[in-house]
Amino acid sequence: MSGSSLTWMLLIWGIITGVFVVLMIYRALMSMKEDDQIFLDPAESKLEAEQHEIMARINRVTPYAKGFGFASAGLLLLMGGLWLYRGFTGLSAP
Repeated sequence: MSGSSLTWMLLIWGIITGVFVVLMIYRALMSMKEDDQIFLDPAESKLEAEQHEIMARINRVTPYAKGFGFASAGLLLLMGGLWLYRGFTGLSAP
């Protein structure tokens, strides 16, 4: 039973980590279009609106990226702990 639970946890971790990687790639692609500082005159207000839209997209993705990142790290630690527990209990059993 514990062998299959570790397999299921590995599968779920792989899916969560995959979603995390995709979110980080998407966020990196969006931030490539973002400028740190823009000096615009009033005639270029369209560029300012584009920068605000890019920042809004990045701000929308950030909480999900953090959540999936923490979930991935937590599952990895949990799987490592379960693997160590199984190893130590297997050694002590006669």
